[in-house]
Amino acid sequence: MLRVMMLGLRGFPGVQGGVEAHAEHLCQLLRELDCDVEVVVRSAYVPRHRGGDWKGIRYLRIWSPKSRALETIVHSFLGVLAAAWRRPQVLHIQAIGPALMAPLARLFGLHVVVTHHGPDYDREKWGRFAKTVLRTGEALGMRFCNRRIVISRTIRNLIRDKYGLESYVIPNGVDLPELPSSTSALEQFGLTPGRYVLTVSRMVPEKRHKDLIAAYATAKLNGWKLVVIGASDHPDAYAAEVAALAHATPGVILGGFQTGLALCELYAHAGFFVLPSSHEGLPIVLLEALSYGLPVVASDLPAHQEIGLEAKHYFPLGDVPALAARLESFARMPWPAEMRESTRRWVAEHYDWRSVVKQTIRVYRRAVRSGEPELRGHRASAGD
Repeated sequence: MLRVMMLGLRGFPGVQGGVEAHAEHLCQLLRELDCDVEVVVRSAYVPRHRGGDWKGIRYLRIWSPKSRALETIVHSFLGVLAAAWRRPQVLHIQAIGPALMAPLARLFGLHVVVTHHGPDYDREKWGRFAKTVLRTGEALGMRFCNRRIVISRTIRNLIRDKYGLESYVIPNGVDLPELPSSTSALEQFGLTPGRYVLTVSRMVPEKRHKDLIAAYATAKLNGWKLVVIGASDHPDAYAAEVAALAHATPGVILGGFQTGLALCELYAHAGFFVLPSSHEGLPIVLLEALSYGLPVVASDLPAHQEIGLEAKHYFPLGDVPALAARLESFARMPWPAEMRESTRRWVAEHYDWRSVVKQTIRVYRRAVRSGEPELRGHRASAGD
């Protein structure tokens, strides 16, 4: 039985964020495949009344300051100290911010795997100092880990070009959900099935909510509403700006953070899904939308185009008139039940969580067998 400790996330379940969703799915299946899994979580996000474990996955709660600038680095440092004491066979660090602690973990003799979810230093919310810290985390994490995983070919090429290092490409996955017939969440927000545009994301600048609201205001979508699901971890000026713009735009609904059946209903009954982001690794929310059979519209980021949808599903990043035209086009486009089922089958075949987890376990075993990092330029493939 492999003993794995996961570090670099706030917590789960019911905590918003792509890394959190990734770790939640990954850890559940690792446990089912007979791995011993302990997750270092931030105590503010997983309160003690939830218990000491979830679905056989143990929580190790560690304090972190409620500060956007310090939360990740302090929690990661304390988490590595805990790992040095508890001695897992593999310390799996999620994302490049926490990867700043990879050299310390190696100094303690731990076998370290780092998953690169995307160049977070490109996010609009970070200032110069934070971007420098994230770039340093990327460099140290990639160079000092025993094995590195990336969630897209785009990130693999980035790491190859910057550091001359190869990575295991293991994308995010998706579970094929049951489609609920219930509509309680729609009734709560006054929505008509099939007559609203849906977006789901954290309330941060790189998700470009203001572009979407502006495009919705411009588009001629008679009888359609725009539903914005998500919240900000740390209330800030951007969230206030989005709220003000939404309240000033008829038909826009801010639904806040949603999970469980309510979120399932909102996905299942949407007309189509939009993700106008300026930064993504390989977005789980886009895969989730496809798993419900939804037509999707996304900005033309390389990470979005890597999914392989037809050209009509993309628009130039930041081009509000082009996005408005896409909204009008998709609102008129028929999307019958057979097309939805075909979409569901396609995404289930290409982005299966069980395949993701099996590949990850193979990387863990290579990390445990290897006392040193892989040589520079060595081509890595999780399927070897």
